[in-house]
Amino acid sequence: MTAKRKIEVFSAGCPACEDVVSLVQGLACLSCEADVLDMHDMAVAKRAKALGVRSVPAVAINGQLAGCCAGRGVDEGSLRAAGLGQP
Repeated sequence: MTAKRKIEVFSAGCPACEDVVSLVQGLACLSCEADVLDMHDMAVAKRAKALGVRSVPAVAINGQLAGCCAGRGVDEGSLRAAGLGQP
């Protein structure tokens, strides 16, 4: 028997998050166990932070943040490059 693949979808309940939830549920196979986790729950937020989630929606598979979800998020350098903090 094939081991279950654990899928965690970190969501804030926004329309973009709901699209990702639908996508993951549509792609999930019989060996996938997909859970949608509410980022408003502090325990979920701590888990997300530990995995390196910087923005939602985000997906982790077997405890690893999916490549499409890694390295995103707000950072000071990008904001300054876009003009934030400049007259």
